[in-house]
Amino acid sequence: MGTSIHTKSILNSTIQSLKSVIPIEMNILSPSILPQSFEQKELSVLISIIGDIKGRIILEASSDCFASIGSNMFGLPLTGEMLESFTGELGNMIAGNLCTLVGANNLEIDITPSTVIVGTSKLYGFRRAFKLPVEILEIGELTVILMIDE
Repeated sequence: MGTSIHTKSILNSTIQSLKSVIPIEMNILSPSILPQSFEQKELSVLISIIGDIKGRIILEASSDCFASIGSNMFGLPLTGEMLESFTGELGNMIAGNLCTLVGANNLEIDITPSTVIVGTSKLYGFRRAFKLPVEILEIGELTVILMIDE
């Protein structure tokens, strides 16, 4: 399978994973190619992908968006370290589910432990990246970045 087929499989499986893990109605907008850098504004989780394809997946949103998702999923308000911990775990759940879903397409990938990034950051150094905007109804926008290294 070529890299473009792998990328399509990962993007489609990411959408399925988001809908499966986050029990809130959402609109998935069209993916676009990201320029040579990505600037995070507030809070994100980064997880590396290894295996048949190598890269990284980033989930980025405002603290309020992540807090509302967590509150909706668990019924508890999340702030501070609890919010950061939840953000990392949400990334783990989505990326772990992604691994299972792409396995059905004969694509073997695994993930590394998540890294939560707090504050403004600029990421660059990737070969190719896709931006997938997600509107979570009555909560806000979550952006998924898929960076492909090969």
